[in-house]
Amino acid sequence: MLELKNISFSVEENGVIKDILKDVSLTIDDKKFVAITGPNGGGKSTLAKIIVGIEKPTSGTILFNGQDITNMSITERAKLGMSYAFQQPVRFKGIRVKDLIKLAAGDGISVSGACEFLSEVGLCARDYINREVDSSLSGGELKRIEIATIIARNTELSVFDEPEAGIDLWSFKNLIKVFEKMHEKEKTIIIISHQERILNIADEIIVVAAGQVKDKGPKDVILPQVLEGNTLEGCKYYKD
Repeated sequence: MLELKNISFSVEENGVIKDILKDVSLTIDDKKFVAITGPNGGGKSTLAKIIVGIEKPTSGTILFNGQDITNMSITERAKLGMSYAFQQPVRFKGIRVKDLIKLAAGDGISVSGACEFLSEVGLCARDYINREVDSSLSGGELKRIEIATIIARNTELSVFDEPEAGIDLWSFKNLIKVFEKMHEKEKTIIIISHQERILNIADEIIVVAAGQVKDKGPKDVILPQVLEGNTLEGCKYYKD
């Protein structure tokens, strides 16, 4: 279980304090698929980064399986069973795809095993397994490789920040299947997204705007309100 208690996050810009998150409290139960949505600049990505330890809250407490992880580093949280996929995946010059996947899965994985993870995200393993994770790969290719490493880690909690960014329509449909398969394995998934199809496969939806939780609840209750514009103004949602 993930618990956020009274989380606030502020930054200083030109001598002025700007509140990004304001007293956010949430509980995300084990094995749930939760989608976090809302307008750009509302604090969604910051919330995701605070969960995994990329950013530290200005105030508040984070508990993971009852353990206080508020001051833990991203590495320490990863060891506890958290994974994170960036909105813009990181490039690693000099590191091959197979090395990255083997690092994620553990030293015991074979090359054929690494290839299976690539196949799950719709990449031909023969074409990618020995390529470097550098600028020769497109944003969409990097995104799928990153998601393959998340699958390989098989962690208790996986957080994805707008996984649809830079992904073509065919690949996006394939990724939907990837998320559904992860959910079937009873893993906890948090996805930041504006895509209706991703929101539609979630168990719960959390709406974040202006640094606060504006609404939350079961998908069947929240999604119609979001799509009809009753929950938020100024937020565009994307349909297939």
